[in-house]
Amino acid sequence: MDKEYVRFDRLRAAIGNFVTLTDSDWNLLVPQLNILHLRKGENFAEEGKKAKTIGLVLQGNLRHFYTKDGEEKTTYFYFENHFIASYISCITDTPSQLTIQAITDADLITFPYSILLELYKASHIWERFGRLIAEYLAIGLEERMTSLLMLSPEERYAALLNSNKGKILERIPQHYVASYLGITPVSLSRIRNRHMKKQA
Repeated sequence: MDKEYVRFDRLRAAIGNFVTLTDSDWNLLVPQLNILHLRKGENFAEEGKKAKTIGLVLQGNLRHFYTKDGEEKTTYFYFENHFIASYISCITDTPSQLTIQAITDADLITFPYSILLELYKASHIWERFGRLIAEYLAIGLEERMTSLLMLSPEERYAALLNSNKGKILERIPQHYVASYLGITPVSLSRIRNRHMKKQA
């Protein structure tokens, strides 16, 4: 089997977490799939530019950040088998308010958002996938907002430790983790040290 098609099967498996595609449904998408290679520091989506692409991360780490007064505010990370997009920019056809940047070299499967819209019209299964992925993103957004508004920095760090997001602490540079938690790297170091003393 062609190496690219083996990779494409990973996208089908990821979509399968939401809906079960028939071969006919899947084959509507396959001709539109591409492999994108990003070098460390390259952007998948960029603030101020319209986003038109949906992706699935095959390998590598990426971050999602906003810029305020010249300061980057990291709000999300992407790892293998994560769907990735500046989704609001895609659905509203307006410039993205966020940047998605590769922290390491990364490979992704991509396809145009416009194709997804066409698939919604062609198949109820694809339409259901669109609804479920939107619900999934909404849940993630609300959880993130609740964490920032309702928890202290120490509580956010403890929640991260006890979550299923261990890859963030294992694979992401500390200054990005601190930004994600809404604190400075110095504060993160202090919180981590206090937590380690409690565990000792």
